[in-house]
Amino acid sequence: MKSILLHICCAPDGSIPIPDLQAEGWNVTGFFYGSNIHPQEEYVRRLEALNILASHCGISCVVGNYEPEEWLDGVRGLEAEPEGGKRCERCFTLQLEASAREAVRLGCEWLCTTLTISPHKNAALINAIGQDIAQRFGLQWENRIWRKKDGFLRSVKASRELGLYRQNYCGCIFSA
Repeated sequence: MKSILLHICCAPDGSIPIPDLQAEGWNVTGFFYGSNIHPQEEYVRRLEALNILASHCGISCVVGNYEPEEWLDGVRGLEAEPEGGKRCERCFTLQLEASAREAVRLGCEWLCTTLTISPHKNAALINAIGQDIAQRFGLQWENRIWRKKDGFLRSVKASRELGLYRQNYCGCIFSA
């Protein structure tokens, strides 16, 4: 069984990738990076929802340190970028670098993300960033576009069935 660290941006977006990977025989460990989420109350709501999902799916989930100031430093100078622009690209990079560090620490050989379930995010860009980061960290990248095969609609349904909090913005202060 191959071990994979799945970067999970929020519980609704993880509701399809986790069981799909498990059904394929992967040993899934979740990783929640939330330094981009503002305000802290929103971060806590998303973390609580993720704990419900992780328990339901029977996976362990590692939670990264909540360091919003570090994230703000990482996107400094990109505050005025439009949604989907260079700031988002930098944010994806920060999230996936943190995930890669955690995968190495845990001894996972594979890395993947739930970010590609959103119809609002550039899946090709996310997978290219993930591939580059995985290679730099000596990991294999599991290239997925989770929104395919009605993944996004399935996640909405699964979120409703599990009673998961479903947010209406990516999480950053600039998109709120």
